[in-house]
Amino acid sequence: MTSLLSVKDLHVGFGRDARANEVVSGVSFELQAGQTLGIVGESGSGKSVTALSVNRLVDFGGGRITAGKITLERAGGDVLDLTSASRHQLRQMRGRDIGMIFQEPMTSLNPVHTIGRQIEEAFRINRGLHGRDSVDAAREVLERVRIPDAQSRLGYYPHQLSGGMRQRVMIAMALASAPRLLIADEPTTALDVTVQAQIMGLLTELRDETGMAMIFITHDIGLVAGIADQIMVMQNGVVVEQNDTSSVLDNPQHDYTKHLLEAVPHFSSGQSARNDGKRATGVEPVVAVDDLVVRFPTGKSWLHKGGAVHAVDGVDFDLLPGETLAIVGESGSGKSTAARAMLGLVGKTRGRIDRSTGAEHRPIQMVFQDPYASLNPRLNVESLLAEPAIAAGHRKDQTLRERMTFLLEKVELSADALTRFPHQFSGGQRQRLCVARALMLNPEILVLDEAVSALDVSVQARVLDLLVELQQEFGLAYLFISHDMAVVERIAHRVAVMYAGQIVEIGDAASVLANPQHSYTKRLISAVPMVGQRKRHYTLDHTQIPSLVRAAGYEPPAARWREVGADHQVRIEEPA
Repeated sequence: MTSLLSVKDLHVGFGRDARANEVVSGVSFELQAGQTLGIVGESGSGKSVTALSVNRLVDFGGGRITAGKITLERAGGDVLDLTSASRHQLRQMRGRDIGMIFQEPMTSLNPVHTIGRQIEEAFRINRGLHGRDSVDAAREVLERVRIPDAQSRLGYYPHQLSGGMRQRVMIAMALASAPRLLIADEPTTALDVTVQAQIMGLLTELRDETGMAMIFITHDIGLVAGIADQIMVMQNGVVVEQNDTSSVLDNPQHDYTKHLLEAVPHFSSGQSARNDGKRATGVEPVVAVDDLVVRFPTGKSWLHKGGAVHAVDGVDFDLLPGETLAIVGESGSGKSTAARAMLGLVGKTRGRIDRSTGAEHRPIQMVFQDPYASLNPRLNVESLLAEPAIAAGHRKDQTLRERMTFLLEKVELSADALTRFPHQFSGGQRQRLCVARALMLNPEILVLDEAVSALDVSVQARVLDLLVELQQEFGLAYLFISHDMAVVERIAHRVAVMYAGQIVEIGDAASVLANPQHSYTKRLISAVPMVGQRKRHYTLDHTQIPSLVRAAGYEPPAARWREVGADHQVRIEEPA
């Protein structure tokens, strides 16, 4: 039986002397139609370079295949040698035979064109659709990847969508060509678990319907367990273990594979939550948010009396000293907007945000998802750490330098890091630098917006341990925004679940995760991928997400709550 894709002894290097600067060495695998290969490994392991070599996109990044052979069986039955194919043959192959979903959608989408125009282009080029047919096809594929208000979203530009929605647009574009092989490079990293489950269900359905093969690159071993037929583990450009999924996960042979499996956070339905179910009483909250409302007008001008996007609607929560409140919910649910409103980065429509007595001199600081984008590449670490202190009126003196050295030590970096620049650190080290910078002004509250989601599992585990240690030492309160329920379980004392701009369930982490009451919370938890689940059957959920666009003057009905436990409340669901 001829393989759909055959990779034999692949070697890839970069630079003028590609053989001397080899980043992939001796990779080999076979992939049949309808099969899924999961490639796992940490950043720099060579997994993405291997995938980019398959469709020869590595050529555009300064890479070169120095040895080996890659062959692809095309739709007509002819076999194409991709290592020696002409530019014309490669252009014909990309999209039609091999589709690609990239990890970072913002750099993959054209910022000056609407997403509708970009998806329609894929249908025109690969399916020959034009006019109304291409528009209808674009809308239908957006609906398949569960984007609400698909018709109106066609007119949006990439910057008007959340990160999760942008990733779904990328997936829609890849599916437009119905490729024989789909390469998915961390396709669900930016997505919450419910949308992730829907995307996995969609990919699985398409694979089963069309016989499409997949190469699935991820650091989430639980996700690989549920979809892959075989797993290839890479470290430093070399395949260290390769076998069927059950053999690799149940009986790993290589030490590195064992290390990855030990580092991955395992969701245990609240059993690993950090609290004992007893919240301190009589303690003044460091911040209390009451009836927070954030709305964005939808008219063509600020004077236009049109409707509004109800991004956050009537949100209430408080945060005690030394406590971690995790906010979870779908992309676009309003969790980041609520946090930004609390910091004053987004203007609130109404509501109160009250700080504790005497807290005015202790700022709220934020740690963002992408550490590289958060750090000015032209400044060294000393200047980066001094920046918030100088902005607050402090002088760059010996006392400030001692504070820098002290905090670098706390985040497990040496003092010689002060003279280095952001590009000289790994992703995990850069995120620790961001934590150190956030601590420079001795904040009372840290807002962590997906602060560990982009990190490898072993690095993620170390950063989470660091955050727990810093919280215990400095009495920090954390507002922790995440879509990873296993991470939330590991760090949170309390959990607030947001859906369509509103909190629908809130309380003790162990109680909420072990005994979810709201229908959305139940969907959220049931969608969590687990290492123990093999060939998971993902059921496509056709539940429509309510539109956040409301007519002018609309006010939602008052929330009604039901007490579940001592510190566990659920919003009573209104009949549809």
